[in-house]
Amino acid sequence: DHGAVAEGPNGERCSLSVGSDVRFETRPQGGVVGRFRLRAGERTWVILSWGGVRPEAVLAYRPYDHMRATRTFWRRFASQLRYEGPWRHDVMRSALTLKLLQFGPSGAMVAAPTTSLPEARDGSRNWDYRFSWVRDSAMAIRAMNLIGYPGEARGFFHFVRETIDRRGQLDLMVGIEGNEVPEEILLEHWSGHAGAGPVRIGNAARDQKQHDITGALVDAIALHEGQGGALDLGLWRQIRVLVDQALSDSAEPDHGIWEPRAEPRHHVHSKLMTWVALDRAMGMAPLFGQAEQATRWRVQRDALRDEIMERGIDPTSGSFVSSYGGTDVDAALLLFPSYGFLDARDPHVVRTRERVVKELGEGRFLRRYHSDDGIGTGEGAFVLCGFWLAEALALAGELDEALEVFQSHQAASNHVGLLAAEVDPVTTEPLGNFPQAFSHLGQIQAAVRLDTALRLRDEGIDRPPSELELP
Repeated sequence: DHGAVAEGPNGERCSLSVGSDVRFETRPQGGVVGRFRLRAGERTWVILSWGGVRPEAVLAYRPYDHMRATRTFWRRFASQLRYEGPWRHDVMRSALTLKLLQFGPSGAMVAAPTTSLPEARDGSRNWDYRFSWVRDSAMAIRAMNLIGYPGEARGFFHFVRETIDRRGQLDLMVGIEGNEVPEEILLEHWSGHAGAGPVRIGNAARDQKQHDITGALVDAIALHEGQGGALDLGLWRQIRVLVDQALSDSAEPDHGIWEPRAEPRHHVHSKLMTWVALDRAMGMAPLFGQAEQATRWRVQRDALRDEIMERGIDPTSGSFVSSYGGTDVDAALLLFPSYGFLDARDPHVVRTRERVVKELGEGRFLRRYHSDDGIGTGEGAFVLCGFWLAEALALAGELDEALEVFQSHQAASNHVGLLAAEVDPVTTEPLGNFPQAFSHLGQIQAAVRLDTALRLRDEGIDRPPSELELP
C-alpha cells in the first residue's frame, strides 16, 4: 500500500525499494508509477533504499514519527559527550562521525566509507578503505571511550571477540560483518575521481604483517576497563593469547602502520606497540588473579624497552628511526610520549620530534614519511600525523606551537567539520578517502590533551597533561 520493491536475479542482494505517501499504480507494460503534484507550502516524502527488502524501507507514510525518533536518538547520543572544552563543537562532530562509521549490527568500524579517492593527483594511491582495520578501529574506539561513549567500545570489543572465535585469529582487517576482505582488483574501465584512476575494490594490504595491531587493541581495552567498563573473561583469555603472540611476532620484520608495498622491516613503531600491549596487559592481569602472568610480562616488557633503546635510535642524531638499522624517520615516532614509553622532554623524544618536523613538515602539516614504500609517487600531508604533533607538543609544554598546529588542522575540515585522510599542505584541499576515522580520532585526542595542558598551565601546575583529565 505504501511502496514498491524491485528485485534482481540475486534476490535481496540486488533489490531496490521506494516508499512514499504517494499511491503507486501498476503499469500494463510492467513496473509501477506514482504521480503527484506539489503546491507552495506542501510536502511529501519519498524514500529510496537499495539492497535488501526491509519493512522500514517503505514506511514513508510515517515520516514524522521517524524524524522524531531520529532526533531523539542523536540528541541522546550528543548528551553523553563528557568533553566541555573550547573545541566542543569539533569534538562532537568527530564523535558523530565515528559513530556513523560504526556498523550497528556487528560493532565493526570502517576506516572510511569510500574507495579510490586519490591521495595523489596521478591516482596511483587509490585505496579501498571500506573495511574494519583492527588498529584504526581500536584507536577510534579508544577516543570515543575517552569522551563518554563506552557503549560503542563494548560493541567493537564484542565484534573482535566474535571474529576471533569464528576465524581463529586476529586479522589485520575484516569486512563489516567479520568476513574476509576481498582480493584487490582494479576496475580499469572506470576513470576514477577527477580522472585519477584506477578504481580499486578490495585491499591487498589484507595479506600484510602489521605487528602493531595488538598493542592498539589492548591499549583501547585497558582504557575502557580503567574508565569503569567491564572486561569479560572470554575477552581476557583472548588478550592473553594475543599478547604472547605479539611478543613472538615482534622478533620478525613487518610492514608497519603505513602499509608500504615494499619488503618488511623491523619497524620501531611496531616494537613500541608490542611494548604497549605488554604494559597494558600487565596492568590488567591482577584483575583476573594472574599476578605471576603480570610479572612475566613486566620482565618481557622491560627487555623489549632495552632492545628499542639499543636498536631503534640513530647514534648520529640521537633520534628514534623508522626501523632497526635505518636512519630515516616517520611520523608514528611522535607517539613515544603519548603511550608513556618516555617523557615528552626526554632528549631522544625531543630530537625525534625536531627531526620529524624538519624532515617531514610542510608549514604546519606533516607527511607520514619520505622513504621508498614500493609505490613510488607522492601524496599529501596526513591529517592524523598533524594531530599527533599537536599532542606531542602539548605533552612537552610547547603549548603555543601545539595550538597553532591543532588549529591549522581543524581549519582543513570542510564546511560541516568533516576531515579527509590527507590534505594538500599548500591549498588544504582534501585528499584521500573521506571522512577518515583516523583524522577524527586524532582531533578528539589532541583536543582533550591540549585543553588539559592549557588548564594545567593556567593553574600553575608544571606536569604533562593526562588525556584522562577531561576539560
